[in-house]
Amino acid sequence: MEHIEQITKKRFEVRSNRPCEFCKELDPQFPHRHPLDQVVSFGRKSTASAHLTEEGYVRHRIAELSRLASRKPRNVA
Repeated sequence: MEHIEQITKKRFEVRSNRPCEFCKELDPQFPHRHPLDQVVSFGRKSTASAHLTEEGYVRHRIAELSRLASRKPRNVA
């Protein structure tokens, strides 16, 4: 996203976005992400598809998958 011109970049700097609570809680690398990769659209839940960038989407999905992988299996004998 470094190639975005200043005018286009300013479009994202409005109050229509907020940090993704899911990623903030589960991703230890969250503070080191690019600021646009941290945010989701304001009116939506903290889901992968609510992220403004593809990188944010991918990192959210990785956090979801690692959460699923860390759970104990349901059908343990």
